[in-house]
Amino acid sequence: MDLSGAIDVNTDFQEDAGRKDPDLYSPLLQEFHRRLWNKPLPSGRVFELTADKIGRVHVLRHRTSAAEFVLSSDTLANSSRGARRSFYDEMGPAANEKWHRDGGSIGGRLLFPRNRIDGKQTINQQRGTHPRIRDRFDLTLEAIRRHYEADVSPLSETLERYEEFFALFESFDGYVEFFLLQDLVDDGGAVKFYGPFDGYVGPVLPDTMDEYRTFRQGQLDFVAARNARILEQVAKS
Repeated sequence: MDLSGAIDVNTDFQEDAGRKDPDLYSPLLQEFHRRLWNKPLPSGRVFELTADKIGRVHVLRHRTSAAEFVLSSDTLANSSRGARRSFYDEMGPAANEKWHRDGGSIGGRLLFPRNRIDGKQTINQQRGTHPRIRDRFDLTLEAIRRHYEADVSPLSETLERYEEFFALFESFDGYVEFFLLQDLVDDGGAVKFYGPFDGYVGPVLPDTMDEYRTFRQGQLDFVAARNARILEQVAKS
């Protein structure tokens, strides 16, 4: 595990990215990911990550004897300000500024494969556009859990295209533990959702202001808990 240098869980990556999307344009975020996840997989083999760029976009590469994975960052906290603009505006500028600062910290970022397969959408693209996911990470994580269980979800076809990536972590527990996602999973291995879950059937986004506040706070609580786990990992390195 390469954690040389500081990992500041309060870092705002916006400036480093030149006020563009940090997941694509922040070299500091790229470096934080490289340091944090360059560690042993469940098999014992190191998930060795190499920094690279595709055009101006910062990516990380992992190579095995059988495959090469191109990875990029994605945000886990989603304010849904486009679809729920009135709720977002009602929260007020100060709360929204804090939301983006805290939710956009390293605890609110995760690596996913970036390369398209057969010209189809990546995981990031599909989870952001699918009407039964709407960029919610809790619903994405449930889809990943079902993938490991050979069960169906709205993301089944997409996740199956990246089977070689998920196989690196061997199981849902292995995936969760590797990426320090334990605070979104209960003791029985079930995903803890940001609101009522009915099996990808009903409404995905909150319909009332109270639901919206709960939805947002649940995400911030998860990010804060994950930041604490990241600091524990850094302290043990």
